Amino acid sequence: MNESMKINRREFLKTSALVGGNLLVAFYLPFGVGAEPSPAKAGSFAPNAFIRIDSEGVVTFTINKSELGQGAYTALPMLLAEELEVDLKAVRLESAPVDPVYNSPGFAFMMTAGSGSVRSEWERLSKAGAAAREMLIAAAAETWKVDPKTCRAESGKVIHAGGQSLPYGKLVEKASRLSLPTKVKLKDPSDYKIVGKPVSRLDSLAKANGTAQYGLDVSLPGMLTAVIARSPVFGGQVVSFKGEEAKAVPGVVDLVQVSSGIAVVANGFWAARQGLDKLQVTWNEGQWAELDTSRMRKEYAKLSATPGAVARKEGDAAIAIGKAAKKLAAEYEVPYLAHAALEPLNIVVDLRKDACDIWTGNQCQTDIRDTAARISGLKPEQVAVHTPFVGGGFGRKASFGSPWTIEAVELAKALKKPVKVIWTREDDIQGGYYRPMWSDRIAAGLDDKNNLVAWSHTIVGQSLAAGSPFEACMVKDGVDSTSVEGAADLPYKIPNLLVDLHSPRNGVPVFFWRSVGHSHTAFVVEGFLDEVAHAAGQDPFEFRRNLLKDKPRHLKVLELAAQKAGWQNKLPDGRGRGIAVHESFGSFVAQVAEVSVDPKGEVRVHRVVCVIDCGRYVNPNTVEAQIEGGIVFGLSAALHGAITLKAGRVEQSNFHDYPVLRISEAPEIEVHLVQSQENPGGVGEPGVPPIAPAVANAIFAATRARLRTLPMTPQAVLAAMKG
Repeated sequence: MNESMKINRREFLKTSALVGGNLLVAFYLPFGVGAEPSPAKAGSFAPNAFIRIDSEGVVTFTINKSELGQGAYTALPMLLAEELEVDLKAVRLESAPVDPVYNSPGFAFMMTAGSGSVRSEWERLSKAGAAAREMLIAAAAETWKVDPKTCRAESGKVIHAGGQSLPYGKLVEKASRLSLPTKVKLKDPSDYKIVGKPVSRLDSLAKANGTAQYGLDVSLPGMLTAVIARSPVFGGQVVSFKGEEAKAVPGVVDLVQVSSGIAVVANGFWAARQGLDKLQVTWNEGQWAELDTSRMRKEYAKLSATPGAVARKEGDAAIAIGKAAKKLAAEYEVPYLAHAALEPLNIVVDLRKDACDIWTGNQCQTDIRDTAARISGLKPEQVAVHTPFVGGGFGRKASFGSPWTIEAVELAKALKKPVKVIWTREDDIQGGYYRPMWSDRIAAGLDDKNNLVAWSHTIVGQSLAAGSPFEACMVKDGVDSTSVEGAADLPYKIPNLLVDLHSPRNGVPVFFWRSVGHSHTAFVVEGFLDEVAHAAGQDPFEFRRNLLKDKPRHLKVLELAAQKAGWQNKLPDGRGRGIAVHESFGSFVAQVAEVSVDPKGEVRVHRVVCVIDCGRYVNPNTVEAQIEGGIVFGLSAALHGAITLKAGRVEQSNFHDYPVLRISEAPEIEVHLVQSQENPGGVGEPGVPPIAPAVANAIFAATRARLRTLPMTPQAVLAAMKG
């Protein structure tokens, strides 16, 4: 290699070392956070993100994201394999240990959230693969005593222009002694063989045949299982308990008080669950025993009539509305929502004197490790977090302070045996965390030519970032950016605009829920804009189109969705179409919903046409699947989802009273991808926000009933039709 192109390995992709005949290419691109990784040692992995190629040519990719069903374990290896020039099926995956080198770019922790797996890793994974490829080419060129420019990599081997070739496995020893290049040339997208092409999920077979391991599948010798009686009111504390009947249940071995309540410990889950039913606990319910949703709704509505912290201000909305030829005003509400992931929380802890191993499906390994270290008294480096497949997360398994980790480590300390703590569905739905409840007061003004000249939007709801590690970067001048996202960054051209915010505090634990603030602001903004369009006597699609003339990506997805849905075509009697467009997580999504409402108020969503511009994408199959999943997830919330409180208690407990969309309710879904070379956007969450307003707007088109509250239950629909 050219001497001028040589640098210390740590300066580019950080570590390359020969490990037992393996070429270890560990990669690290600094983002100003975390500590310097340790160099690779013989016989061990380097504690950072890496590729490993053994002497047989097997490529192992240690992956720093959790697989929550979103396809990260396929998309990220595709990026690596593309630049490394290997068959995707030849790449083996390993879950990364907790180390600063694996931190999400820009943050001081490992995390899988914010639709960020591909967005955050595209560049550094591509560079890692390209660096390894160039080193292997250089090793082959040195072996043959030829110019590296006369060699190329293809299908796991290096080929010389003269026809000779060597597989990667034969080159790893020599390549491991070379310096990493200061610069690598990434492939032109036109030369991609893997990226951008439809690829079947690498984890599909294991999940289909039952060999995929989730946290609930983990079992250790001598392990005990525990379920925990927790306060029925948030923040409540144990006063006393009677456990004689619980201890008499066959299989129950102990009752242990932990910070969250009383643990019933048994030889298996069913015995522990039966013991829990026999346990009698007296609680001090604390200050939140009077929490009541109906009272909170009134308080929020009253607060929304007062000025809040300003998130965005242009012109003078109040004066412009006062002078407007037409004035509109409305109040919107959305409820608390549970994440309701298919796999409830669970964790296995094996705590020893000088080490701790943890197995749990999670979205933030760093927090799990640090929490366990704090509770156990060990050093963070003595705690190993193993991340199996995760049966859904939606933000629930990223909550900081990890209460399930705290109670499991406390139990392991007391029992001095490995322990599995299982949260039942009821525990999960009634024990926090939730998407906040929101109340919005919104107004607009039209001039005498029906131009939208003013918009005022007051938002009331708990802060998601307050008290979390994100507070410093997400809360400024009293405004939590996650509370106003999708409202303060309104894309429509309106000369007078005001968005302000109130962030009341109470005892209900809230945290990020799929699509975060966008999950509510899209419903309010796109629903009210539809009201304004009708007040202006204009077609809702054309009205949006005129307001988005300076927003080409919004405009493109809007127009394509209308075209694909046949917006101008006549529908059967009783049906209506609604449209919505929204930007979130770097992606632009428009959806058209086709619905009908029966005489009992039941909403039937027949068809959803969705167009997404997510910039460059890795696997179109994954994009389509995630958008379809997001639409179904969003429909579950729009039609059914609501967490309510009475006397401080969550009233819902399982899928019978917190239902998700049934197969029989699922609409026909069409997903269309815009071809783009813009930076990659997210796909796991952007499909959620537009669906509720698209359906609400379609209901109006079909029935002239305007839905301003969620969920759209038959009772709510009938009330709107009468009102």
